[in-house]
Amino acid sequence: MIQIAPSMLAADFLHLQESVNTVNKYADLFHLDIMDGTFVPNISFGFPVVEAIAQKARKPLDVHLMIVNPGKYVERFAKVGASYISFHYEAAKEESAAVLAQIQALGVKAGIVINPDCPVEKIFPLLPQVDFVLIMSVFAGFGGQKFIPESIDRIKAVRAELDRLGRTDVPIEVDGGIGPDNAADVITAGASILVAGSSVFKAQDPAAAIAAMRG
Repeated sequence: MIQIAPSMLAADFLHLQESVNTVNKYADLFHLDIMDGTFVPNISFGFPVVEAIAQKARKPLDVHLMIVNPGKYVERFAKVGASYISFHYEAAKEESAAVLAQIQALGVKAGIVINPDCPVEKIFPLLPQVDFVLIMSVFAGFGGQKFIPESIDRIKAVRAELDRLGRTDVPIEVDGGIGPDNAADVITAGASILVAGSSVFKAQDPAAAIAAMRG
């Protein structure tokens, strides 16, 4: 099943309830990009916004940590109501397995994320442990970037390794520059969760855009 996870970073924050309603009605997950201004050169939003969304959300919260020391905050995001928490391999490195275990001990699905310049083989030792993998198809930190075409081969490589390990049930999530024009290519490569920001919230008809990506 293909799931669409609109990125709330692209929502209209003056009319946040309307954006939340769109996800509740038409999509599958709330994708929440948490940026600290250190791991990435941008700051997004913190716990007050996440808590406000959680109060109205009828779909699971998918929290993507673009921060240093992700293990320091996973418990608080779990308490807010996150169903999925992912963090960057580049931020945790040798601590990644421990952070994955920490998230899972909280009853939350744990994912590892990699940027476009991180070789996918770096996360292969973690694939027996993860609940999902998030492949960035743009560089983390800013919305509205163009999809990096080489991401297709990276998705295929991770999908092949997961399948080789017998982990055919582990989904690959892809984030960055995804819309109705390239969703089919991403799905064919092996992804089943598509993060979409501008292509949903800037569309004239968000429901139609979501339906087109789900295909």
